[in-house]
Amino acid sequence: MSELSVYSSIGVRSAAEELFRKFEKHNGNRLAVTWGTAPMLVARIEGGEGADVLILSRAGIDALLKQGKILSGSDVTLAGSGVAIAVKAGAPKPDISTAEALKQTLLETKSIAYSEPSAGGASGVYFAKLLERMGIAEQMRPKTKYPPAGGFSAELLLTGEAELAVQQKPELLHVSGVEIVGFLPGDLNLVTEFAAAVMAASKNAAAGKALINSLRSPEAAALFRAKGLDPR
Repeated sequence: MSELSVYSSIGVRSAAEELFRKFEKHNGNRLAVTWGTAPMLVARIEGGEGADVLILSRAGIDALLKQGKILSGSDVTLAGSGVAIAVKAGAPKPDISTAEALKQTLLETKSIAYSEPSAGGASGVYFAKLLERMGIAEQMRPKTKYPPAGGFSAELLLTGEAELAVQQKPELLHVSGVEIVGFLPGDLNLVTEFAAAVMAASKNAAAGKALINSLRSPEAAALFRAKGLDPR
């Protein structure tokens, strides 16, 4: 059984773990998967590391394409996801239906969790900038908790460290015992697209392409949708 190395964004983990298991079962390849935020993984690739298959943000794949690190013609867009807010299952769901309602909810909450911007995750970087745009960054700072780098903010709902968790919807859904309140309202929302590609230096390009094709099947699309991602 040959091994296929995969660097994958945690943004698709909720669906990808199951799809990876099915691929291993039906294709006879063992997958060695490294999870992280897309910017963390891009930095590792740029630092000289390598994998057979990359599943990153579209921006991350495009950056590596320009550097010649992606096998030409192998990249495909898989799915997109918006930024959402979650609470612990059973907790009251606050009003985030408008920009003003969201601002009021954030000011009233006792604690909130989102990805530390310095870790590079798209939702954390964006949400920190959004708080500044809304003029409440200073008020939110003492109420903010960060999950470990590459981790899930919703896990802090379960420990009681946070009342609200912000991350891309599939990352929130990856944690059982939480409920989605909704996406950030209107034009405040940010949609991130995820793409897959084979690295130019891969010695298993055929198997890599087979894995990517399996992530574009109707079955995969249905699972992506069930896990909060919008198949492309």
